[in-house]
Amino acid sequence: MRAVDTNVLVRLVTRDDRKQIAAAESFVSKGAWVSTLVLIETTWVLTAVYELTHAQISTAIDMLLNHRNLTIQESDSIAAALEQYRSRPALGFSDCLILEVARKAGHLPLGTFDRDLSKLDGAERL
Repeated sequence: MRAVDTNVLVRLVTRDDRKQIAAAESFVSKGAWVSTLVLIETTWVLTAVYELTHAQISTAIDMLLNHRNLTIQESDSIAAALEQYRSRPALGFSDCLILEVARKAGHLPLGTFDRDLSKLDGAERL
């Protein structure tokens, strides 16, 4: 299966360049794989560059998870991280995903200095 990079996902979410949107949609119409790294980088770009809100990031991740032509790596961990992210606005999505990937791999507790992350089940504040 073909894969996509961050720029393709950003175009699918932001819809800010007609030509690139058309190219991105055409490419993914045949099916495309999204790595967790690309998804994390996409959420960073959407937050830092496009200044999307917590709710908008949640909606974008949900849209990508449910996109008919995209296969998301670790989709079960992404969905669990999204659930955590939605309930904890102080956390970044990447923090939630780090915890969920560790949980899936059976490597808990997750040691952290992050006060907010340490409040989640499976995390331990150091």
